Amino acid sequence: MSNSIALAKRYAPLLDEAYAEASLTALLDGDLSITREGANANEILVPKLALQGLATYSRSSGYVAGDATLTWETLAMGYERGRKFSIDSQDNEETIGIAFGKLAGEFIRTKVAPEIDAYRFSQLCKVSGALTTSGANLTSSDVIAAIDAALTAQKNAEVPSEGRIIYMSAAIYSAIKNSSAATRLVSAGEGLDRRFAMFDGMRVVVVPSGRFYTSVDLAASGAGGFSMTSGAKALNFMIVHPSAVCQFTKNALPKILSPEVNPDADAWVFAYRIYGIADGYPNKASGIYFHKVA
Repeated sequence: MSNSIALAKRYAPLLDEAYAEASLTALLDGDLSITREGANANEILVPKLALQGLATYSRSSGYVAGDATLTWETLAMGYERGRKFSIDSQDNEETIGIAFGKLAGEFIRTKVAPEIDAYRFSQLCKVSGALTTSGANLTSSDVIAAIDAALTAQKNAEVPSEGRIIYMSAAIYSAIKNSSAATRLVSAGEGLDRRFAMFDGMRVVVVPSGRFYTSVDLAASGAGGFSMTSGAKALNFMIVHPSAVCQFTKNALPKILSPEVNPDADAWVFAYRIYGIADGYPNKASGIYFHKVA
């Protein structure tokens, strides 16, 4: 079993790197150290602070006493997913280790990351109090106005400007590049390279359309994976302040068994399990704004 532990230690950093590179929502991961274990195994407790506002100061009696209340909100883990693969030792040897060595990284990049992203985006759309508007099929003529409306709504809700991230579909990214504002920059010689990584001070993340929906279904068996829920909508863009997101991965480690310790077959075994939560804090729900297609 020590061989298995050594292999896990060897592969885990590579898998973490693959997850971080391929997952677009990893930017929103929170610090699990600020949470506490809940009463049940599938729960965590997150701190919630409530403060009273200003009151009239008295020159005779001084300050009005105030209350600062720290409570712990219970949140249940939202997803628990896994898969196991077995690669015959001779198949692996005859491919110079490619069969098993390539499998792990490809699985994380092509299966795990897209599903986790899709699930997280869809969960943020379900947060009570998140800001949104009626759907619209945006074009280069109205995309800037739609984003401005979103920023205005968040500004009025007093969402901090610093640190916001705008996730957008490739179609929206293209529409912005072809908007009249961008065209003016090009004609003025200021925007010849239309690639942009920031928009109104927000980090821009372009999301593949296959993982950007208001709701998804996670397959329980068979080929696994996810699909857009019937009646759901594709997303145009989502503006998120990380402080509004309760996103923790409690467990995402590989289990690797070599043929020598595999009791069932002369084969390498790669098993992967990810367990965590994707939600929003009720008091900060306005830090989430999503815009969907019509």
